[in-house]
Amino acid sequence: MIRIMARDAKQSGRLLRVAKRGEKDTALEGMAANILSRKEDIIKINAKDITLAKEKGLNPAMIDRLTLDEKTINSMVAGLREVAALPDPVGEVTGMWKRPNGLQVGRVRIPLGVIGFIYESRPNVTVDAAALCLKSGNAVLLKGGSEAINSNLILNEIITEASNKANLPEKSIQVIPSTEHEAVGILLSMDDYVDMIIPRGGEGLIRFVAENSRIPVLKHFKGVCHVYVDEFADLDMARKICFNAKVQRPGVCNAMETMLVHNKIAPFFLPGMVEEFKKAGVEIRACEDSLRLVPGLKLADDSDWPAEFL
Repeated sequence: MIRIMARDAKQSGRLLRVAKRGEKDTALEGMAANILSRKEDIIKINAKDITLAKEKGLNPAMIDRLTLDEKTINSMVAGLREVAALPDPVGEVTGMWKRPNGLQVGRVRIPLGVIGFIYESRPNVTVDAAALCLKSGNAVLLKGGSEAINSNLILNEIITEASNKANLPEKSIQVIPSTEHEAVGILLSMDDYVDMIIPRGGEGLIRFVAENSRIPVLKHFKGVCHVYVDEFADLDMARKICFNAKVQRPGVCNAMETMLVHNKIAPFFLPGMVEEFKKAGVEIRACEDSLRLVPGLKLADDSDWPAEFL
């Protein structure tokens, strides 16, 4: 089944790479409208995944990533519209120069072909990845985690309907319906059809993909995100950024884990920032220099700096 899906994606990718911007943007706007109109269905189906996840004992961070509520759905819709508003990258010339012999050489952006996207928990990634791949002229095979299978399938149904209506190739976007772990291994072996693998999730998943793929992998390992507040920063803006980076959604891999502050502005920045974090229920583990400025915090040890707390 997965091999057939990959073959179909390869065929669709050849057609998608020459699709006009208007066709792609119409599809993206249609996806946004479809998701809004079926918001209740999405939340209802997602509730099944959440129930099953709780029965399996998934931790609160994973449950948070799995949840599709009205706010998350509205964010998906906004993301689709933002991608639609972006310039079409396909065919963009990013450099051009003339060699001494008169030969003109340039860099032109073209689609890669078929992207295999492997991810955990977060069903909104289904929409994000599909939108970016479509805009850049790439077909995509989406392999989400088994805990989000029902959510991923309904989202695939909704966005594929819009893509088909815009007359784009039918198999440009496909969610692999298998919940078996072996499905990932099969996908990673199909270098004759898939041109790039992008894993998104925990370190264990990323390392498994990197070690077992026969296809080039675009990867990261740890979601230990840092925010640096420079001595010349606008402190009001910096407070808003740091607070949002940690508090808006602490359970996701791009939440801030470490805040670095230049020592020249630390006396003016840290006390107020710490107070805001405390009110939001954030536990702070600080270095010795920070403790001198804001007493009463927990002293960080060596194991805290590389930790992904979520």
